[in-house]
Amino acid sequence: MLVPVSAPTLCLSGYALKFSQSDSVFLQTESGEFSKNDVIRPFSRHHALLSNSSPSSKVLLHFVNQSGTQMSVTATEGESLLNVVINKNLQIDGFGACEGTLGCSTCHLIFDESVYERLEPAADEEMDMLDLAYGLSKTSRLGCQVIVEPWMNGMTVRVPQGVKDQRATQEAKNEQ
Repeated sequence: MLVPVSAPTLCLSGYALKFSQSDSVFLQTESGEFSKNDVIRPFSRHHALLSNSSPSSKVLLHFVNQSGTQMSVTATEGESLLNVVINKNLQIDGFGACEGTLGCSTCHLIFDESVYERLEPAADEEMDMLDLAYGLSKTSRLGCQVIVEPWMNGMTVRVPQGVKDQRATQEAKNEQ
C-alpha cells in the first residue's frame, strides 16, 4: 500500500514516481520514507515518459571533446547524454562528476541552435546549475538532463573548453 501523496503520482510495484510542481519527478518507496543512504535523483517528466516506451532504437551521435576530437557513438533511445558518454567510455575530461544528480555542471554540452530548439525545455534546477557552468552559451544544456530521441540521429554536440565542478567550488567556500 502506498502512502497518499498530494502531487500527481504514478504507482509502480513497491515504488511511486511523484511529480512535483517544479516539473521534477522523485522516486518514493512504499513507506514514504528515504533513508540517509538512498539516492534520490530529480529528472524531468520527459524522462519518465520515455522509460515506458516501446523497444528502443539506436541513434548515431557525435561528441566533440575539449581538444576538438570528434567521437561518434551509437546510443540507445531513452538514455541521457551523460550515460552515453559514460557507457561508451568517451574521453571527455572531468565529464559527469556528480553522476547526473544536478550537482556539478560538468556534463555541460553545447548544441547547434537547430537542435537546441527541438530539445525539451530545461527545468529550473538545470537552469540554476547552468548559470554556474564554464563557457555558458545560449544553446547550453546539461547532458544528464537531455534524453536521446530518434530525431537526434547524426547530431553533433560540443563540450566546452573547460570544466567547472560546482561541488568543488562550494567545498572551497565552505573551507574559508
